Amino acid sequence: MSSNEPLPPSRMFPAARAEAEQARHTPSSPQTEDPAFRLAFQDQDFLLREDLRPVRFQLEMMKPEVLLDEAGIASTFVFYGSARIPEPALAQERLARAASDEERRIAERLVANAHYYDVARALARRAGGAVHDPDGRRHFVVCSGGGPSIMEAANRGAADAGAESIGLNIVLPHEQLPNPYVTPSLSFRFHYFALRKLHFLLRARAVAVFPGGFGTFDEMFELLTLVQTGKMAPLPILLFGRAFWERVVNFEALAEEGVIGRSDLALFRFCESAEEAWAHVLEWYC
Repeated sequence: MSSNEPLPPSRMFPAARAEAEQARHTPSSPQTEDPAFRLAFQDQDFLLREDLRPVRFQLEMMKPEVLLDEAGIASTFVFYGSARIPEPALAQERLARAASDEERRIAERLVANAHYYDVARALARRAGGAVHDPDGRRHFVVCSGGGPSIMEAANRGAADAGAESIGLNIVLPHEQLPNPYVTPSLSFRFHYFALRKLHFLLRARAVAVFPGGFGTFDEMFELLTLVQTGKMAPLPILLFGRAFWERVVNFEALAEEGVIGRSDLALFRFCESAEEAWAHVLEWYC
């Protein structure tokens, strides 16, 4: 075929978006008004059927993967941590409002841990100067659960550096909106915890774990298990607050009981400052 001859069209069938637009202008009749007539991908009642769960699972897997790839995000710096540890000023306000001995004790512990909000923000600020590879794809892009407290600190630190950041939110019985520092086009919402945790780790090249509760423990121990069992390559796993972690988890006892190997204690590193953590990440990859 010479350069003067016409090229064939790039596609032969209309795009789904064009088909959907055409379907909007279908004349009304008893048949077209019935849900059975809807295009399958526009029929929410159909998509929400119990036997369509595998399809919904696949869609939730694919959507963030496609959009993160289109955004040129090659790797992430993941931040795990409590949704209940506020920034220092708000922690002090809660302490001042404490009305009982128990409220005061809890508020005092939150005040003691509130500085980790600032530490998370400072670490994310350092990661926010994202590294670009020769293809222009970004590395160490900050990724959090998209919610408040430590998660907010991570996204806020990236925003301080003028960088975009990711939020992986989840539907909960109580409303949890994305914090205002998540980049809107990188703010995702999940139904399935399992897929949310998968997306935390698919691009992770470093993980910072701050004090937290059940959710943080779940995320941290799944990560440690994946690395321990060889399902995932080793990477910097940074546990902030040695006093906190050694109080709530007796790692040494696990090794002494023989339920983990002593070498497994080297899968993570305790950190206290953003500078210490960032230096470790740079040392790991340099």
